Amino acid sequence: MGERVAVLGAGPMGLAVAYQLAKDGKHPVIFEADDRVGGMTAGFDFSGLTIERYYHFHCISDHAFLQMLKELGIDDQMRWVETKMGYWYRNELQAWGNPIALLKFRGLSLVAKFRYGLHAFLCTKRNDWKPLDDVEAVSWIRRWVGAEAYEVLWRRLFDFKFYDFKDNLSAAWIWSRIRRIGRSRYSLFKEKLGYLEGGSTTLLDGMSNAIKQAGGEIRLSSRISKVVIEAGQVKGVIRNGELESFDKVISTIPLPYIPVIIPDLPADILNKFKNIKNIAVVCVIAKLKKAVTENFWLNTNDTEMDIPGLVEYTNLRPLDEHIVYVPFYMPGEHAKFQEPDENFISKVKTYLKKINPSLDDEDFLDIRASRYRYAQPICGPKFLETIPDAKLPVKGLWVADTSYYYPEDRGISESIDYGRKLAKDAAS
Repeated sequence: MGERVAVLGAGPMGLAVAYQLAKDGKHPVIFEADDRVGGMTAGFDFSGLTIERYYHFHCISDHAFLQMLKELGIDDQMRWVETKMGYWYRNELQAWGNPIALLKFRGLSLVAKFRYGLHAFLCTKRNDWKPLDDVEAVSWIRRWVGAEAYEVLWRRLFDFKFYDFKDNLSAAWIWSRIRRIGRSRYSLFKEKLGYLEGGSTTLLDGMSNAIKQAGGEIRLSSRISKVVIEAGQVKGVIRNGELESFDKVISTIPLPYIPVIIPDLPADILNKFKNIKNIAVVCVIAKLKKAVTENFWLNTNDTEMDIPGLVEYTNLRPLDEHIVYVPFYMPGEHAKFQEPDENFISKVKTYLKKINPSLDDEDFLDIRASRYRYAQPICGPKFLETIPDAKLPVKGLWVADTSYYYPEDRGISESIDYGRKLAKDAAS
């Protein structure tokens, strides 16, 4: 039997770590606190439909994800669809996402449109993010697009995603988001996004089966209470009061948990982990009899809505009923995160009926809310300098989460790519 490696967390990154380790002849054992694999990509039973708790989509540029599908022999399950974007502004649904829609957009001067379009275009063409690493995002965008376009097209996105953190975000991080969507176009006017038949569950099952077939283990509902370190070396993990020995430990769980489960790390490293801030999400998912709009992605700028937009998932992946995700982002410390699910659910019903007045209560077949406390790290300027190296100064210990592939935004493909690199580093 190969080297025993404990992998903490069974999200896409943890699964990718274990997959690569098993492929390289190691013996990975995944510990997952949840009762299912997947983390933010995990599915749930939505009154008879298995679907992700949080929305996901794939871009043509998601190379690591597409390579994994190929290796698992499930690349024939991938579907590419021409999707549409819209903008809800001044109580009106407008087309969005291509040069003609921008030109026709009502509520913005021609100069503002030109500046906004030029900035988006140049972001798509740029490859070198280093010059933007120490630049603050809001002032960078305002400088490029001007006050008018910032106010109409950007401000609410920052306000309702980042709240008090919005004035200390890295321009490189925001640039990578603009570029990812820009590069999902196969022409200036058409956008192509992808989905897997069966959703993310198809990928998660494929990876899980491959890990087990190669001799790895996946232990669900298995929360680790501590990673044990002795004399500068990993000894193993404690679960239910018992120590299990491992040669190495690779953690992919959100960084805020690290000071709790690895308290014996050097103080300066613990402080770096403690200083990382995260955005929480309450994501409402609605099942409807009919579509709200024909858009997959709908940006919203409405004084009566505390969201930056919504995702009409079935305008990408066709299903029998219409599925809409409405995410409410906020710092986990914010009072709003303590509000009951009903508050968010009733807001969503109101918002969707406002956007499409033909919707009534009978059209809502089911509606639920899911919460994730550490949905996304806040990446400020020079972010990589603020976090410890993934290989910690303890023999046999690696720690990373989605913030480690900054400036890329969190995504399945990025997590798979980083997880495999982490495993190769640990195996060498």
